[in-house]
Amino acid sequence: MAQAKEPVAFLGIGTMGHAMATRALGAGIPTIVWNRDPVAARDLEDLGAEVAESPADAARRAAIVVTMVTDADVVLAIAKVQGMLAALAQDAIWVQMSTIGVAGIERVENLVEAERPDVILVDAPVSGSKVPAEQGQLTIFGSGPEAVRSRLGPLFEALGRRTVWVGPVGTGSKLKLVANAWLALAAEAVNTSVALAHQLGLETESVTNALDGGPLVSPWQAAKLDRIAQGDFSAQFALSLALKDVHLALEAAGGERFQALACLADEWQEVVDLGLGDSDLTVVAQALAQRDKSLDPD
Repeated sequence: MAQAKEPVAFLGIGTMGHAMATRALGAGIPTIVWNRDPVAARDLEDLGAEVAESPADAARRAAIVVTMVTDADVVLAIAKVQGMLAALAQDAIWVQMSTIGVAGIERVENLVEAERPDVILVDAPVSGSKVPAEQGQLTIFGSGPEAVRSRLGPLFEALGRRTVWVGPVGTGSKLKLVANAWLALAAEAVNTSVALAHQLGLETESVTNALDGGPLVSPWQAAKLDRIAQGDFSAQFALSLALKDVHLALEAAGGERFQALACLADEWQEVVDLGLGDSDLTVVAQALAQRDKSLDPD
């Protein structure tokens, strides 16, 4: 028997939220959208989405609400100040899919327990950037009550290539930090190697050709090398957001144990301070090379 497609509200129509809402519409899921700037949602309305006037308005119309915004403070402002949590029906599901770290999801969980224990919270951050989101190829790190997983089946099938259920609320956010630390270090391998190549008088294509098809380069890294070679630093995963996630990992780990990650954060912060935070995280390769005047900034 086919699973019922309950109405879903997406709060936050940025790059990821827009792609996810589009996927839900394509799967025939009744979709409500809200964004602080309503212009971002206009084309979704043309595709059949209902555009809500506020987070509370969206929540009243939906059985499942997805938050996909920049950080924990924004999530909590939407939930509490803008009335989303209070507007949810009993047994509605709040799927928190933003990357907000361990402390952030704890704040969300405490809010739900204190004010709406009749609402079901699911912590489900995703691995993947713009293109995987548009293609429904995200990996979803789901954590929360097992009883609601079937209700989320149609939505998660529309959004991702697979869902990994990993335990109680908060476990998904922990795993997301691990995954993004892996990604950050993989990106740094590309950035540093390309910058080193340029300092030694080699072209990016030389690096690509030498490593192509070998075991050292993942498909993701190979795609990043190709984009660097083309001079394409348009954001698939913006450097400022990637840096935010690294800081969340360091914050959750505590202390100064992970020095490689801490040094990476310092380096990336320097590049963000140059005004490049909205570019793809591979812009670090360009910035490192330009530091040594080995790469034409154009």
